[in-house]
Amino acid sequence: MTRSMKNNFFYNDLLGKRLLPTDFVFAPSWWNDRCGITFDKDFFYHPAKRVEVEQQMEKGLYERWGDYGMGQDHNCLLPQLGPVHLAAGYLISEMLGCEVQYNDDTPPQVIPAHQNKLTIDVEGAFESKSFKRFVKLTDALKQQHGSVVGDVNWSGILNLAMDLRGESVFIDLFEKPEESQEAFNKLGQVIETFVKGITEQTGTSSISVNRTVRHLQKPVFLHSECSHTMISADMYEKFLLNIDAEWSKRHRPFGVHYCGADPHRFAASYAKLPHLDFLDVGWGGDVAMLRKYLPHAFFNIRLSPVELIGQSPDEVRTIIKRLVHDAENPYLTGLCCINMDKNVDDIKITAILKTIEDLREEYRKQLAP
Repeated sequence: MTRSMKNNFFYNDLLGKRLLPTDFVFAPSWWNDRCGITFDKDFFYHPAKRVEVEQQMEKGLYERWGDYGMGQDHNCLLPQLGPVHLAAGYLISEMLGCEVQYNDDTPPQVIPAHQNKLTIDVEGAFESKSFKRFVKLTDALKQQHGSVVGDVNWSGILNLAMDLRGESVFIDLFEKPEESQEAFNKLGQVIETFVKGITEQTGTSSISVNRTVRHLQKPVFLHSECSHTMISADMYEKFLLNIDAEWSKRHRPFGVHYCGADPHRFAASYAKLPHLDFLDVGWGGDVAMLRKYLPHAFFNIRLSPVELIGQSPDEVRTIIKRLVHDAENPYLTGLCCINMDKNVDDIKITAILKTIEDLREEYRKQLAP
């Protein structure tokens, strides 16, 4: 339910009234360059390193942008289950049989399994060595700290299908539609079981998918649909919309993470979902068009980490103001930039944060009695 506010602004009760929540995710090369952090397997699975390096990352943010609220946990040793400062979907792919390579200055690299047939062993995923290793990490963190926090990026159905079957998954949609649907449904079962287990322990599921959700009132169930740039809206409606629709009924607030440049292609399709509380709007997406179809959805607007390198601070400010105004409602709008590498000057991040604070003040004045 949404409630009317002054100036016709309204908000989603599930998400709260925070004005223009903003967050960032830096690429491993940035962390390696600025803070000397490496991302070998120990970063993900050694209990002590898991906690210590997450605090180191918080300190790195606080030293640069603490005045804007970044790095608030720099004094805390938090038992984070997963890398909540990285964009990295890897664990479920590994649980299902993919090889994963861990490197010092990149996210975990999932090597497609190129299955002859998309085969999903739901129970076997939770008996895998990789899941047992994750359970061992969880138990160790609990023993040391008494509880765990955070979550692990759980990717998405088509993303995982591509990891397992490669590009052949798209041929299967035409040649083996019933088998594809059955496999997608099983992937949904794996995801839901995985997310349920984490949420019961930490209360969150998707900070590691997009950090913006940590600023909202209730944890978002955020389905990653990165690979949907490679399918048509008709294909989405045929094979995947029903799964999103059911999740949107069971898991509120429900959201879609779409990092591609064309989320507006799916505007009419997303409008058919019973609930879409949160939408990651990939860079290049037509925000104004999406708002016409989705007047009640929270738009998390994504800036381009690549184009940011060559943009001046003034250009960055102009772009942000345009996109935020296109989204029309500061209670249903946030901003992020994901996977900025070492070539992004820190001054650009400061420009983003300063622009958002100026916009917040602009809206506060409009909302003042």
